[in-house]
Amino acid sequence: MIVTIDGPAGAGKSTVARRLAERLGFRYLDTGAMYRALTWLALHRGLELGDGDRLGELARAHPVAFEGEQRVFIAGTDVTAAIRRTQIDRLVPVVARHPPVREVMRARQRVLAEDGNVVIEGRDIGTIVTPDAEVKVYLVADPDVRAQRRQAERPEIGSDALATDLRIRDESDAVRMRPAPDAELIDTTRLEVEDVVERIAELVRARQPA
Repeated sequence: MIVTIDGPAGAGKSTVARRLAERLGFRYLDTGAMYRALTWLALHRGLELGDGDRLGELARAHPVAFEGEQRVFIAGTDVTAAIRRTQIDRLVPVVARHPPVREVMRARQRVLAEDGNVVIEGRDIGTIVTPDAEVKVYLVADPDVRAQRRQAERPEIGSDALATDLRIRDESDAVRMRPAPDAELIDTTRLEVEDVVERIAELVRARQPA
């Protein structure tokens, strides 16, 4: 079974997807980490982030891999910690918006999902990457709450800068930030993480064979 969790930054996708995967005994696939890894590699090699074709070639030549407890590798390097730095936060939207990059990444995500029993989170998973997924969820939350959550994750970033970053991310992701027609919409603004996880787990149970 494939479970997709889409939605904007700060809606709770990563936390919910990770805990849901743990509860179900499924694999967890963080597609955002893939774009972050490519951004890190492009910076490491001094590539121009505005060159979509070159970045697409780089992504094709160095597919992102996951090992163990969500260790992220690209070009033979463990970048798990490096891709969470503030610089990557701010530059990953520039890399992710290029069609050649997204084409390569989506193909890689489909390969990683092939074995099934996986929870995949991102922004266009249920609509484009795995449109035949058995369970699709789209998380939303009030902008202020999303900003507070991001602030808790990135305390080193000032609140004004964080609000600006979220706005830029939303604008960049606008084309992709839409729920699939058959997705379950969940507003996480006033919900605890475990409440969201349980709601999605119920959807999974309802769709599993008897």
